[in-house]
Amino acid sequence: MVTIAILLSGFSIFSALILAFSHFRSINYPEQTQTRYMGVVLVLTLASLQLIHFIYLQLDLSFIHSGVYQMLLFAVAPAFYLFSKPLLKGPGHFQVSHLAHALPVIAGYWLPASIAFPAAFIVGAGYLLWLSHSLYALREQRSRFYLELTMLGTAFMIALAVLIMVLSLPNLDEKLFFSLYASAIGGAFILINLAINLSPRLPTKITEAASETYATTTLSNVDCDAALHKLTSLMTVDRVYENNELDLQTLASQIDLTSHQLSELINTRLGKGFSRYMREQRVDAAKSMLLAESSASVLSVGLSVGFTSQSNFYDAFREITDMTPGKFRKIGSISTPE
Repeated sequence: MVTIAILLSGFSIFSALILAFSHFRSINYPEQTQTRYMGVVLVLTLASLQLIHFIYLQLDLSFIHSGVYQMLLFAVAPAFYLFSKPLLKGPGHFQVSHLAHALPVIAGYWLPASIAFPAAFIVGAGYLLWLSHSLYALREQRSRFYLELTMLGTAFMIALAVLIMVLSLPNLDEKLFFSLYASAIGGAFILINLAINLSPRLPTKITEAASETYATTTLSNVDCDAALHKLTSLMTVDRVYENNELDLQTLASQIDLTSHQLSELINTRLGKGFSRYMREQRVDAAKSMLLAESSASVLSVGLSVGFTSQSNFYDAFREITDMTPGKFRKIGSISTPE
């Protein structure tokens, strides 16, 4: 068990670093600055815990009894809450009340270990109940991400098992407990990587599903047909999608709508989220350019229609057409008579 825990601890540390530098980017979390930063805080907190577990299990150095370790224990749940809330409830501004989530973290440094361990996990259970309640509200849209919710359910079971272990800690061998806890965190990182690889747009999907579930209509005084006509004109005539810095708020102002109104308009009338809509507009424009300008490089085409990098262009093109831009151009050139 100890060997498995050591291996999973090492995996977690490197996985966290990769996620911190590659996954939490604006393209994956559009207009979700808080979520991006708190996601980095969350994975680095878990990586720090795993580093301490590794040192304890491999070198038998007991940093697990330090105040810093206890602070890290208390930090996991608030970080996950502040990461999840904007995805499920919509982006918001920083509020002074958010600082209250740091109070248990600070207190964790001074608490006796006999109190700190169960307290940290009981606090975590409270945050877990909030998350489960929020996700339950999305039950009608579970078909949109059934596999991901199954993985999340597995993560819940892991968290519940850890809580039971913590409450049984006085009767468990210390090394066995930390081996199991390190393995549980490692298992969570495996689930995170599976979810991201199987559904790279999962954060956007959850945000769109949540906005449809929670939002009250903001379009009661809006001429939706006229707004849609203006939106179409901005895309087809003005080609505003070519601006790679175009965001929801900027586009909404050009149609004389608020960002919430435009988001709801696209969701309810077009059946997709803003990010998906923009990717489709750019990919459609790229498809025309790939065939019309055969001498232009694939990268130059992607950049000219508003993508910020080759990887972003390829990912979006594959998502929408199920093929690479190069393959699309090759098939199109064969099917188009000279």
